[in-house]
Amino acid sequence: MQGYLNEPELTAVAKRNGWLMTGDMGKMDQNGYLYLVDRKQFMIISGGYNVYPIEVENVIAAHPAVLEVCVFGVPDPHWGEAVHAAVVLRDSQDGLTEELRAWARERLAKYKVPKSIEMRDALIRGGTGKILKRAERDRFLALKS
Repeated sequence: MQGYLNEPELTAVAKRNGWLMTGDMGKMDQNGYLYLVDRKQFMIISGGYNVYPIEVENVIAAHPAVLEVCVFGVPDPHWGEAVHAAVVLRDSQDGLTEELRAWARERLAKYKVPKSIEMRDALIRGGTGKILKRAERDRFLALKS
């Protein structure tokens, strides 16, 4: 990659010592297999703990009533950031928020369980159909202000 078109500042951040820094985070197991964990820009730091949204999303998405989910960090006065989930259900069902939190509590460490969950009709998507996590976060924060 030579750089981002007409974006020298972005290029300077992305390229360091000849390497392209994608922001992808991974871990390697004892057998040398590399696993992509999440994007660094999406990592939530809550009470000093790192929470990878994809891990929380995978747990919530495994619930039979969930069609899709987007997890992101929101400002929290006590923890720095809190885990928040925007959820689209398969069928319109009321009162699943606590059921989803209980589902997550059974499968995740306490600090990874969403502090808040909102039910949505649809999630914000880009032109390629990918869920736009930053746009979801911005939308949520705009509603709270």
